[in-house]
Amino acid sequence: MKTRVVKAFGDPEQDREIMEEAGEIIRSGGLVAIPTETVYGLAGDAFNPDSSRKIYEAKGRPSDNPLIVHIARLDDINAVAEDIPEAAFKLAERFWPGPLTMILKKKETVPYETTGGLDTVAVRFPVNKIAQEFITASGGFIAAPSANVSGRPSCTKASHCVEDLDGRIEMIIDGGEVGIGLESTIVDLTEETPCILRQGYINEAMLKDTLGTVGREAADSEHPKAPGMKYRHYAPKGKLTIVKGKASDVARRINELVREHEGRSEKTAVISSHEHMSMYKDCRSLVCDIGSLQDEDMIAHRLFALLRELDDKEAEYIYSESFDTPRLGEAIMDRLYRAAGHSIIYAGDH
Repeated sequence: MKTRVVKAFGDPEQDREIMEEAGEIIRSGGLVAIPTETVYGLAGDAFNPDSSRKIYEAKGRPSDNPLIVHIARLDDINAVAEDIPEAAFKLAERFWPGPLTMILKKKETVPYETTGGLDTVAVRFPVNKIAQEFITASGGFIAAPSANVSGRPSCTKASHCVEDLDGRIEMIIDGGEVGIGLESTIVDLTEETPCILRQGYINEAMLKDTLGTVGREAADSEHPKAPGMKYRHYAPKGKLTIVKGKASDVARRINELVREHEGRSEKTAVISSHEHMSMYKDCRSLVCDIGSLQDEDMIAHRLFALLRELDDKEAEYIYSESFDTPRLGEAIMDRLYRAAGHSIIYAGDH
């Protein structure tokens, strides 16, 4: 299969022909990678079981890992979900369109191939204009997980989609680099107390401000209701380890570890905040500035792209500082922990 890469602009007139072609691919059971405000998604027809199976196959993704149904009109939530609680409409009023996914009771018309065999469905209304144009052109309902090969860092540029999916899907729509860089927050609304299943740009405090009470569900449950809860995700090819503790202790420990690898001629890399770069000035290995601790959005935006860059540099061992920032720290660290397979070293006295 030849994968066509096309440029879109988020303008209905400029994008008309592209969207007509892309929509026809979806209606015919094919797959298209698209930009959203979070990461690039791999889209198929949400109501076509064969399309969902193709998504799993293209990604190399386990079929019990649910897909997210994307809509482009609020009213369309009623076509995929039933018994929708009042909490869903409160969240939609504040956060949709935007980087929030809600878990609801699915309608019978939504195939189990799309929901990972569950009676619940994950639903999102993205704010990205290209995504909205595409969803509308495709018939209004697409299933779209992140557009990366399963286990690899998510795609934040069209070129990342080409790396992972060239020859596996019909089209990649290039909408430029995404804005956020982390997947959507996921909230389960099928239980009495709404539960956060995945941290994202919309944090716990924002959800509590809207709903009052919000709980959390443990990751890696046997039957996950949402993507990213059961399997190792976002991993670079090299072994990633997170080092936690006081900044000076962390830098000292990372420098020690790097010297050990350098003594064995192993290629290593360090992920540092901008503020701590000088602590690695004597390190001969690659030291990467992920951004300032005062700019959480930049750290989130850079994370997946940086992990892919380290693959290109063929880093065998990667050591990262911890980025426990106030607003997005939990979401950033959730991705890092999973990328590292929860490999953590504590520096200093603990």
